[in-house]
Amino acid sequence: MDARQYCSTANNASPVRGRALRYARAGLVAFSLALALAGCSSDKWGFPYRSSVQQGNWLTQEQVAQLKKGMTRDQVRFVLGSPALTDVLHADRWDYVYYYKPGSGAAEERKFTVWFKNDVLDRWAGDTQPDKQPFQLNKKQAEEAVQRAKDYANELPRPNQPGGTGTVSAPTVK
Repeated sequence: MDARQYCSTANNASPVRGRALRYARAGLVAFSLALALAGCSSDKWGFPYRSSVQQGNWLTQEQVAQLKKGMTRDQVRFVLGSPALTDVLHADRWDYVYYYKPGSGAAEERKFTVWFKNDVLDRWAGDTQPDKQPFQLNKKQAEEAVQRAKDYANELPRPNQPGGTGTVSAPTVK
């Protein structure tokens, strides 16, 4: 086969078809790039991912309410836990610090300090503490759970009682 025959227009694709393929390829690349950038613009993707940081002591109002002037260091440690900060230069002062920085959003910081005089609790001061631990249910959820448990207990037949079958079956889900 001669080089002229190999390069003839009969063996090659038409110039219009070649141009259409280039446009299609460029369009596909542009579409892919636009799709990738659209995914990055969403705030739910979180680029880069930032994990939440939680440090220090979580204290509650209930714990602070248990403090009484004249308590020993061991009693205070039992009520509040070990302090996050103790200073050699200020041995009569314990600092309880709590810091929480979510992956996105504002940081939360609370400070609480207790002072001792002659190894007994003299005074305390600090930020207002929350009324519950983070894992505790709120009051409404707790009351609903108790009510569901009572309703469930009332629906069950009692073994060895009139009307009871002696077996307990699970309630049906509606």
